[in-house]
Amino acid sequence: MNPTQHPLAQTIGRTAREARKALQLTQEDAAERIAVSVEFYARIERGKSLPSIATFARIVAALGVSADAMLGAGVPRSLAGDGQAATWLPKPPDDSPELRRLIRRLRQARPSAVRVVGMVLKELETDASNDQVASKSETDQVSEPSLAEA
Repeated sequence: MNPTQHPLAQTIGRTAREARKALQLTQEDAAERIAVSVEFYARIERGKSLPSIATFARIVAALGVSADAMLGAGVPRSLAGDGQAATWLPKPPDDSPELRRLIRRLRQARPSAVRVVGMVLKELETDASNDQVASKSETDQVSEPSLAEA
């Protein structure tokens, strides 16, 4: 049977998508955690590809879904339509999608590019720190009465 028409592929894809969204992950985040390409992960979610057993195990671990739920044997509460969060889901990441995307790109960057980004960030932090000091000293000058007024 063609995997694109296989009901199991549809079930795995639907469950993976629900779990990923509940974790507030992008497809890129999920693919990185599972160690597959974004394109392949997207095909899995659309029910167009069946993962290998090894990939299936990584999906289960990365998304915090039971294998039973992924195979359609147990319906997670979030898919049951009762409006409650599923108990099998791990905590969503604290980082924004933009930060996670930047971290992914830095992992793939050359060491020289990582050093440049580090220097830019250090400079931005120095500028922000100087701006805060200048702003505080301006506030202090405004709020302190001058000796001439006393």
